Amino acid sequence: MSLQTTYCNTPIGKAKIIGDNDGIQSISLLDNTANTDLITPTKELEQCLIECVKQLHEYFDGNRTEFDLKLNPQGTEFQQKVWNELNNIPFNKTRTYLEQTKAIGDVKAIRAVASANGKNPIAIVIPCHRVIGSDGSLTGYAGGLWRKKWLLEHESPVKQQSLF
Repeated sequence: MSLQTTYCNTPIGKAKIIGDNDGIQSISLLDNTANTDLITPTKELEQCLIECVKQLHEYFDGNRTEFDLKLNPQGTEFQQKVWNELNNIPFNKTRTYLEQTKAIGDVKAIRAVASANGKNPIAIVIPCHRVIGSDGSLTGYAGGLWRKKWLLEHESPVKQQSLF
């Protein structure tokens, strides 16, 4: 079966979802200005893509804290190990890059872990946005730091209210 692509509007940009019957291979975030309206599937979408769009909407609506999707990210054995460990970071929690390296069992691999996080092909669902710097800073996010900040605030149990 060939890969299929669909799109999903989110508060942080349009999500481009690619997958097939083996699962979701990638979710990337595009600017809302990306012209994807003209791109429509030529055949019926695989169920995993339909389910992915549904679960992303539930997440952004505040009705989902865990994803239950068939995933098929493409990467090296090390990258797969890092991405699998990212799935162990609970909703509304963060982990430092150092904690992430300890979790995979190699504290000397901090740069390699950071690089693998940056190459995570399945944004949001594999929650690399939950990894922060040791000093609590929002370091690195392929989708842009403003999106990382938005996602962490979205997952926070304490909602900040504007005074103005």
